[in-house]
Amino acid sequence: MSSLISIITPVYDPRPAFLSAAYDSLAEQVLPPGWAWEWIVQEDGESGIAERLLPGDDPRIRFARGRRGGVAITRNLGLSRAAGALVKNLDQDDVLTPGVLARDVEALADPAIGWVTSRALDLLPDGTTAGVGGEPGPGPIPRRTVVERWRANGHHLPVHPATLCLRRSLAVALGGWMAVPGSDDTGLLIAASTVVTGWFTGEPGLLYRRWPGQVSAGEAHSEPVERALRMRLISERADELAALFD
Repeated sequence: MSSLISIITPVYDPRPAFLSAAYDSLAEQVLPPGWAWEWIVQEDGESGIAERLLPGDDPRIRFARGRRGGVAITRNLGLSRAAGALVKNLDQDDVLTPGVLARDVEALADPAIGWVTSRALDLLPDGTTAGVGGEPGPGPIPRRTVVERWRANGHHLPVHPATLCLRRSLAVALGGWMAVPGSDDTGLLIAASTVVTGWFTGEPGLLYRRWPGQVSAGEAHSEPVERALRMRLISERADELAALFD
């Protein structure tokens, strides 16, 4: 396995302070000896805003632009450019906690583990944090556990999809982030967790920013008809994958 982890961040109309905070949290990571990271900053559009907001002299940042296609397509364009054996999502408004990349790398050193998630804390507008709750205990997560708990809990995940780190080969085999209008990270997490054992790290790995402008806080994201269609397709894909691997 190569000793590079690729962090993939789709960018569209970012808040400068939020994007800078995401970079700072990445720059402060300390990786195991021999490991390095690259940051794939993939813009959903052609404005070049990310290049103007982020340091142009950090060779670890790899900028790219593309025609507007939405967040899932933008993530997948980033995936196509990723050179690391491991890939990790980082949304443009979120913040990594110290040591999370090292913990992800350590968990994925076990060849039986295909993906890792960690505890997430909500980052509130006043700068305080709050626990999400409902996570499993730290350790391995057997295949199909995530989808079964997701279905039993009204399509609410037991682990946070924004914390996902997985083998690039697995992400590619599953088609990357799922091409649905929202919940694309849920689709990839459930697909990965259906075919291979994962790992949950109990230490917080992400500060998930809660703010009025986030897409998941908008009315369109929770519109019931579209949401039901997304959940149905994610669930059906999990069943078809399970049939192939059982």
